[in-house]
Amino acid sequence: MPRDTLFLLPPGFAANGQREFCPECAELWGVLSWFPALKEALDIVYVGIEHPRTQITALLGDGRHNAPTLVLHAGSPRAEGVTYAEANGHAYLPSARLIAKHFAALHGIPVPRGH
Repeated sequence: MPRDTLFLLPPGFAANGQREFCPECAELWGVLSWFPALKEALDIVYVGIEHPRTQITALLGDGRHNAPTLVLHAGSPRAEGVTYAEANGHAYLPSARLIAKHFAALHGIPVPRGH
């Protein structure tokens, strides 16, 4: 059965002459840790900090390489009240909060505070 694909940066990487992490990816790492059943429902792909992130642009096209990004498979349901972007025939969510709202609506986890 096809699954949605979540693209994340790794927990730490070298950038700007130092070790860094992505706060939005860390937010989703926390969600995945709190609700491990989500990991079983997704394909998780780690991408590098360098642009373009070819695993993402291969699906969504040039200029669309944000991480985190959730790319839905063709038959994946969509959550009411969540605005999905579209590119190259794929629906996707390019931010941690939108992804978390999607997970809340479709996987029964709590909604992010303030949304």
